[in-house]
Parts: sequence; structure tokens; C-alpha cells
Amino acid sequence: MMFLGLFFAIVSSLIILRFLLKTSILAIFSKWWRCFEDWFHVYQSYKIPQYNEYYQENQLYRKVSVYLNSLASLDDPHLTNLNLLSGSKPSEIFLHFDSKQIVYDKFFSARVSWTNESERDDGGSCSSSSSTRSYVLKIRRNDKRRVLRQYLQHILSVTDEIEQRKKETRLYMNLERGNARWRSIPFTHPASFDTVVMDDDLKNKVRSDLEQFLKSKQYYHRLGRVWKRSYLLYGPSGTGKTSFVAAMSRLLCYDVYDIDMSKVSDDSELKTLLLQTTSKSLIVIEDLDRFFDGKRTSATAVSMSGMLNFMDGVVSCCGEECVMVFTINGKDLGDRTAIMRPGRIDVHIEFPSCNCFSAFKSLASTYLGVKDHKLFPQVEEIFQTGASLSHAEIGEIMISNRNSPTRALKSVITALQANGTTNDGTAVPGLSGSGSGRSGDEAGEPAGVICRESVHTVREFRKLYGLLKMGSRRKESLDLSSGEKEGSRHGHDV
Repeated sequence: MMFLGLFFAIVSSLIILRFLLKTSILAIFSKWWRCFEDWFHVYQSYKIPQYNEYYQENQLYRKVSVYLNSLASLDDPHLTNLNLLSGSKPSEIFLHFDSKQIVYDKFFSARVSWTNESERDDGGSCSSSSSTRSYVLKIRRNDKRRVLRQYLQHILSVTDEIEQRKKETRLYMNLERGNARWRSIPFTHPASFDTVVMDDDLKNKVRSDLEQFLKSKQYYHRLGRVWKRSYLLYGPSGTGKTSFVAAMSRLLCYDVYDIDMSKVSDDSELKTLLLQTTSKSLIVIEDLDRFFDGKRTSATAVSMSGMLNFMDGVVSCCGEECVMVFTINGKDLGDRTAIMRPGRIDVHIEFPSCNCFSAFKSLASTYLGVKDHKLFPQVEEIFQTGASLSHAEIGEIMISNRNSPTRALKSVITALQANGTTNDGTAVPGLSGSGSGRSGDEAGEPAGVICRESVHTVREFRKLYGLLKMGSRRKESLDLSSGEKEGSRHGHDV
């Protein structure tokens, strides 16, 4: 019995060894045969750089990279120097070619090869981060006319299918001042048009406008216009403008490019950032009113004409299928009416405070899952007197009391009474004579505690907001004073 087990072990080892030798011999033989064939054929090479002469990303380079990495397989004995990388999902692992790896591909019996090269701008070889990369396609001259165009179309179609399956929206940011380069992270904001609190008719109109924009490429070209659209979102802080931007991105499946104007040094850098955006993008500048009302730091040297050219100048026409979104905390921009004209801003959307009962019902449905409640008439009565709170304030109260809709509604009522005034300037009256509205399940809870918690929630929220605002103003004043001192010192030097 022991001899039989030893025999099977030896046989199994020989089979495995034979397989390994056969595989290695085949790989070596295939490599030698390719070298032998190369002696009898004339090849032509095509270089696909990562960036063009204007430092814009070459989309063909990106698509070739996606296509080649889809060819990698752990079972292929001809591939070496492969990198294993984790994907966006915890269980996702994919292969990535090394920079020195030669990749072979076949298309209609024509064999081609790809290499990834790195070089400096002056042409010298380099592997540093400042170098530019290029894919080099090598194809036989006899096959070029027969398959080259079809092969490139095949790469584009396969890449589109792969990207459609693995679509991941990303958020791009300009993080370094004086360095007009984007840094990106996955954009996983959960907001959607279903969760955004907005008038239903207005929401449907905006959704319809965005969906129609996606299908209007030929229409815009027939008019001789660039295929882009711009939106202005205006309203007080905390009314949902940022969440609406995320909902737009999710509906369109567009990447978001969030431009921090405090990191933009001049008009040229702003143009460079715009040129580096891609199609199917949502370009966002928040708090645009701070740029126009003189609250800029002294280091921000973007001019008025630079901003207007960014919005609808020649540079803005270099990309297509993009949506520009600007947010302000109030529609009044003083004498800066040039920014509001059609062509620069196509659609104006107001985000008011929660000052009507219909908006409140939407918030209650979203945060509490409540479609109707016996306290709703009292809430409606208070809104009719002119009381209002921001969506963020009401949302925070409801989140804090989400386990008890009744307590949440009572807290909102108390906060509205503490904050609101009627249209003639008098205080909002108390609850109507129907009693305090306390339900039987909360009879043991002191009414005063609920009132104090809700009032303190709103007061603390506003206190924190005021401190942040004060800190921002102090920082700006320090920046301005330091800028003045610096300018004075330079003046004495001159």
C-alpha cells in the first residue's frame, strides 16, 4: 500500500514537471519564432502620447491603456512583469502591465505589439514623475492598410463597453496653488433627484432640461453653438445647492471638476484648468458672489475679464458636452449684471429657505418617512405666518429625532416659533387651541425639554456657523494686511 502511494506521487510529480517544461519550452520557442519573423518583415510604428502639445490629456492614450489592461490574464504564459492592483470595490483585483512590458495582440490575423515608453520633453529617456509617457504601436507595413483603421475602431468600441460597465464618477480638485493640475478621488455622494427637496414642477423641468441636453449634440452643432450648458444656483446657505450638484452628476453620469478659486493664481492658470477638463464633465465654481463682491484674497489675481472668458470666451469653446454650475448665496451681484446675461448663464434656479408647507412635507417624507401626521396642520399654520428655516437646520433636527417623528415635528415647530416672525414683523404665535399636540406615547416626556433641545439645536448651529464665518473673515483680513505689507515693502525696495 505504501509502495502504491509512492508510485502515484512520483507519477503526479512527473506530469506536473512535464507540463511546466512544456509551457516554458513553448514560451521560449514562441519568443524565438517572433524574433525570427521580424527579420523578414518591415514594421511601422505609431506613437500615442499621454498629452498633446497643449497639455490636454490624449483620450486615445487613456482608451488604449484600458484596452491593453483588459487583455491581461494570469493564465497567459507569455506575459511577465504584471502588477496586481486592487479596484474600487473591495473584492476587485485586476492586472496592470509594467512600463517595460511588450503586449502582443491579434486582429484579423494581423499581429501587432504595444510598448509603454517614458521620456522627457527634450527626448531623453526618464522614468521620473515629470516625464511624459507614450504607447508605441508596432504593426507590419503589409497589414497597415488592411487592418489599422479597423483595429483602432475596435479598440475604441471595446473600451467604451468596458468603461460603461465600470463607470465610476470622480471628483477632480485643484489642490495646489500655481500647479494647474487636477487631483481626483471617487465621487460617491448619494444625493439624487429623488432625494433633493425642491418643488416637484421645478425638479421635473430641470431633469427634463438635463436629459434633453444629453441628446442635443446635433441640434447644437446645427445652430453653430458649443454643446454646453450653464446653471446658476442661488439661495441662502444650507438650502441644498451642493446636494443638487451631486444629483446632477449622478443623473448625467458626469465627472465633477470643483474649482477652488483661492488656489487659482491668475487668468492663465484658470484657462489651463479648463483646458484639462474632459468631455462629459460638470464644472463647478461655488460661492461666486465672493469673487465679485471684493472678498477675494490679495493673492487671487483672476480678473473680471478672465472669469467672463472662462464662462463663455474662446477657451470655453475648446471642450464639448460639459455643464457649468455656479452657486451664489443671493441673486444680487450688485453691478455685475454682465455675468447674468443669457449665453453665460442659461438656467437660473432658486433655492429658498424652507418657508412653505409643501417643501416641509418633502423634508418630512425624506428624513422621517412620514407622508401625513396630525401635527402637520399646526406646522402649516406657522408657515403661513412667514416663519422659515433653512433645509439644513430642519434636516439636522429631524436626523437628531429620527426615531420619533412626533418629537421631531414638535422640535421643528418650536424652532420655527423661536426663529420666525410674521409678515408684519410680530412674533410667530404659539400653537393653536388644539392643545400641545402631545401624543399618548410621549405623555411622559416634559414638553419644555423638547422645546429647549430644538431651540438649542438651532442656536448652536447658527453659533457654529457664525464662528466659522468670523474665522474666515479674520483670515481674509490677515491675508489682505499681509499682502499690503508685502506690496509696501516691494515699493520701498523699488
